[in-house]
Amino acid sequence: MDPTTVILIGPMSAGKSTLAALLAEKLGRPRYEIDEDRWAYYAEIGYDRAEAARIVQAEGMVGLLRYWKPFEAHAVERALADHPGCVIDFGAGHSVYEDAALFAKVERALAPYPNVILLLPSPDLDESVAILNERFRRLLETEVGHVDEALLAVNEHFVRHPSNHRLAKITVYTEGKTPEDTCAEIVGMLG
Repeated sequence: MDPTTVILIGPMSAGKSTLAALLAEKLGRPRYEIDEDRWAYYAEIGYDRAEAARIVQAEGMVGLLRYWKPFEAHAVERALADHPGCVIDFGAGHSVYEDAALFAKVERALAPYPNVILLLPSPDLDESVAILNERFRRLLETEVGHVDEALLAVNEHFVRHPSNHRLAKITVYTEGKTPEDTCAEIVGMLG
């Protein structure tokens, strides 16, 4: 059991990065984002950029997200081993798996960690989807210049998928709270 590591999971635009930064500062621990090293971890088990590009051309981002799944499960295992005692921000896809074997692999990797925290705006999944996709829509408009409706559908899938709920040991609802309020709530739960 590793009681010092704090792992934040959840869909896109749930606030994982913001809260990871606040928690790391408040707890005096390093902050780590799996997305920082994902490509190096993916390469360890044969990630093929040419194949990824072919998939994007043929199937779009949804196909690419599907291709990433075995690599994401590997990255979870490696990140947990390489970054003990950190506040870890999982990328949104790193906690959602359709394939039972990949889900079991991630579930085993997270088993020793009591502080796996799912962030959602609300216990009402419809409300969470609406809030998160509005945030995600604004982010896409600002950073990419357009909104890919397929990505919004993927994010809704991430909200509704049982993986996050099964992996989480704690769920924190954020709507109506500032990031600082949510950080204080999580610190209080950690004891």
